[in-house]
Amino acid sequence: MDIKRSLVLLLSSYGCFLFAQEKTVDTVYVFDSQMSKVKLFHHIASITNEDAEKNSSNLSELLRFQSPVYIKENGRGAVSSPSFRGTTAQQTAFVWNGININSSFLGQGDINNIALFGYDQIGIKSGGGSVIYGSGAIGGSIHLDNSLTFNKGFHTSLFSEYASFDTYNNVVKGSYSNERLSFKVSGSHSISRNDYKVEEKGKDYTNDNGQYYNTNINIAAAYKIASRHQISWISEFFNGKQHYPVHFGNMEEQTKYHTQNIRSLISWDWNERKFSNSFKTAYTEENFQYFGNINGPETSGAAGKNYILKNDFNYFISPEWNINVIGEFQVNKGLGEGTSRIGDISRNAGSVAGLLRYFPTKDLRFEAGIKKDFVEKISSPVLFSFSGKWNVVKWYDVGLNVSRNFRAPSFNDLYWSPGGNMDLKPETSYQFELRNQFKLGNFKLMIAPFYMNIRDMIRWLPANSGFYAAFNTNRVESYGLESQLEFEKKVGKHTLRTHFGYSYTKSTDLDIQKQLMYVPFHKFTGMVDYQYDFVKVYVQGMFNGLTYTDSNEKRKDALDPYFVMNAGVNATFFKHYTVGFKVNNILNETYYTMLSYPLPERNYSVHLNISF
Repeated sequence: MDIKRSLVLLLSSYGCFLFAQEKTVDTVYVFDSQMSKVKLFHHIASITNEDAEKNSSNLSELLRFQSPVYIKENGRGAVSSPSFRGTTAQQTAFVWNGININSSFLGQGDINNIALFGYDQIGIKSGGGSVIYGSGAIGGSIHLDNSLTFNKGFHTSLFSEYASFDTYNNVVKGSYSNERLSFKVSGSHSISRNDYKVEEKGKDYTNDNGQYYNTNINIAAAYKIASRHQISWISEFFNGKQHYPVHFGNMEEQTKYHTQNIRSLISWDWNERKFSNSFKTAYTEENFQYFGNINGPETSGAAGKNYILKNDFNYFISPEWNINVIGEFQVNKGLGEGTSRIGDISRNAGSVAGLLRYFPTKDLRFEAGIKKDFVEKISSPVLFSFSGKWNVVKWYDVGLNVSRNFRAPSFNDLYWSPGGNMDLKPETSYQFELRNQFKLGNFKLMIAPFYMNIRDMIRWLPANSGFYAAFNTNRVESYGLESQLEFEKKVGKHTLRTHFGYSYTKSTDLDIQKQLMYVPFHKFTGMVDYQYDFVKVYVQGMFNGLTYTDSNEKRKDALDPYFVMNAGVNATFFKHYTVGFKVNNILNETYYTMLSYPLPERNYSVHLNISF
């Protein structure tokens, strides 16, 4: 058997590189060229558009019910941040089509200012990934991926929903492709008065000044300029407005927040039998304006611009050995206005990463990676990763992941006046994970214990001068496990699909030996889908354990455990029309993910989905 034939069979067995077979290339193009390789060694939980429609309010709700991530939300639709495995929002990387899009100012992503329906698939990866996805990928990463198909002709779809609190969600998509050209456009718009009421122990809460709206547009295209060469382009435009809820009616000032984000990416992909190269140039822009009085002038604001060059070269030395070199260079610019006191700043950053993969047999694979970041005026550590996966027997797989990861200080951490600290060191972490997967008939069980040690955590603390300042202080140790149980069975016109997840997290500030704030010890999610012919019914639930809201484990200020359950039914007519009805929070539970900001009690929605 010659080398080329061995290569094609090997790649086909692993399903790893989209360039391996021309038939695959003709079918789909994924903008994140690393994703197929990452899936060889790491578990990526994928959320499709169909699953996203079950939690269509916003991305926060989707992640809350369909992932192990804890979501801290200041009221429905307001400021929202994630927590993977006992880490912070700054230690979670948001990755858009392979590009890290965490804010240069805050070092994190605001979930409710990221569109829910702008992507073909949302991926959830627990555990560190800084060697490939850069700063912030310490606790985990959230992947917002788009794809393009070829030779599929015209397709269009419309999703329209009306929900409680005068909420409207609308999404329209259109695509066309032939053998050489693929084009796709989509737009979404969400608006809500969001004035829900919550009654608890004789107290009435109304989400006053909680209205929001946002609009998102995506445009993507790919063209095969030759049999092995392809040019691709994707752009996203987001415009959002949030009014921040108040607690005391007219006694508290009403405020609001506007944001505009732009992301654009051009890629040239060259695919051969033994090697591939993906060269990307990207531009991302974030703008925000804060109004201390909704009827007054802008109080503060900032504009950030990022210029990115990235090259991903992949080469098979032999059918067993593969080398991957990734180089990236960025220019990050920021300008603060009003009370956003960071001035006019610019920072250059670059990195070089190398990964070596070894496939001794079809049941065994290894990957070792090393990376060096070069961040202007910051001393960055050398990062590493090691992963292995072994299909021990037909019913049991085991995977090992060890890595060193980091987060560079954000613009606010360094330059905010007063309080910024130019002497900050990057946060670094060491993480270990042992993933076990069992398969028995239609059942799949995954159990993954993990351990993480974070050093030089950046915190804002009171300084001697009376204001808050940024310091490298905490050492955090986090350990626990994540588990999933899946079942799927189809008999005739009956299909049953279930998915249950449980996570336990012990995340300790080693200086004071206390659990970190907003890190629940226990989280459980579950979903049961049943379909008979043209009717689908689903039930989903989420349990969240005791969650402390301060660093001293004060029980009186902690969030009590809660269980929330949703249900819905869809019916499809004439193959193209689907009508659905949902009930959220069936049990009318009063629950909080952030102190003082309850989320809605029982609420409803109806939707129409048309697809051609």
